[in-house]
Amino acid sequence: MTIIAAIDPESIINAAGILKEGRLVALPTETVYGLGADATNATAVAAIYTAKGRPSFNPLIAHVSDLSQATKEAYFSEIALKLAEKFWPGPLTIVAPVSSKCSVCDLARAGLDSVALRIPADLTAQKLISTLGRPIAAPSANRSGHISSVTAAHVGSDLFGKVDLILDGGPTKFGLESTIVSFCQPEPILLRAGMVTRETIESFLNQRIKSAADYKIIAPGMTASHYAPLATLRLNALDITEDEAAIDFGGQLIQFQKHSLWMRDLSPTQNLTEAAANLFTYLREADRSGTKKIAIAPIPTFGLGEAIQDRLIRASASK
Repeated sequence: MTIIAAIDPESIINAAGILKEGRLVALPTETVYGLGADATNATAVAAIYTAKGRPSFNPLIAHVSDLSQATKEAYFSEIALKLAEKFWPGPLTIVAPVSSKCSVCDLARAGLDSVALRIPADLTAQKLISTLGRPIAAPSANRSGHISSVTAAHVGSDLFGKVDLILDGGPTKFGLESTIVSFCQPEPILLRAGMVTRETIESFLNQRIKSAADYKIIAPGMTASHYAPLATLRLNALDITEDEAAIDFGGQLIQFQKHSLWMRDLSPTQNLTEAAANLFTYLREADRSGTKKIAIAPIPTFGLGEAIQDRLIRASASK
């Protein structure tokens, strides 16, 4: 039985107790809702994989309460520490070599000698991690490969009966997952685009950072088919056919609206932050409309557009 609870001190204590027992709690973060388990408990982490149907080779992000806890879990290079101090708490995940004191279990790390860490900015997530006193492994709270959840209702629609408690913190602030940067190599590598843009990181570090196109799966969100709706996506569409629904950006497809089975605009004003916040909600709505095909208008590739394009490319990959 899944319980949905409002955020208050009692529900936080109850959630921490559930996690200590090796059970699952869905929690809000500023990015998307996470499906949380005690990251030190392999049995609990296995329950995440079971609930999501997630490939066991795809590592999970461990959410920690502060930098002191993070540096107990991993070895931070000087540049990694600099980035953490600038963007934590916040929507940035850092992948670093595990330390000798790392408590995040092997299963959560998918057997790798690195660990993905983040300090969330969401106050509910912070309070829950602090109350538990251990890292919380928390991939997006949805079926693996499906659309990420940005409300408690989204979590319930995917995972009702598979999670013990859903903490309802309302809609997430950003609606897009964290940026992931790896420091397991001599130079930082952008593994996943996200809310902290490539340009922002490069400007802060005063250097270019490489991409992960040719790297094996070493972090969450790197499988080819990911974030996928039931319908087939046609990206960079400049028109709409009569058997397609449509997700527009900045009114590029508005002239074809009369042909569309269903249509939404990620951002009529071409605001990429607004588009990111609407992305998963609109993909879910399109699925609920019953459409089999979705035309997606072209999205810019700069700033948050890179992250949105990344999700859409994965969502359009062969299932």
